[in-house]
Amino acid sequence: MDNKYCAVLVTTESAEAAKGIAMHLLRRRLAVCVNIVPRMTSMYWWHDKIEECKETFLLIKTRSEKFEELEAEIKKLHSYEVPEILSVPIGGNADYLAWIDGCLSGSPE
Repeated sequence: MDNKYCAVLVTTESAEAAKGIAMHLLRRRLAVCVNIVPRMTSMYWWHDKIEECKETFLLIKTRSEKFEELEAEIKKLHSYEVPEILSVPIGGNADYLAWIDGCLSGSPE
């Protein structure tokens, strides 16, 4: 795998916030596809105690070269003090990867 592509994992406080981030990234051609999974339970350490809340999960597909700009845009839009923004290298179906390249080579809206 050459790390040309990545999946970016992000959580938000609501489906509305997730949709706003997704539309922004898609319109700017920083992402080719965003899957939104509502109402997941998250448990985590925050300020020296364990927290539990409902969040919405985004699975964002893009090219690795777009990650820094994508991360900066998410930080601008996100409501969390420390948003979860994780990049995982991906490989896969050559036709799907070619589709990513084709979609991300267009001009932003």
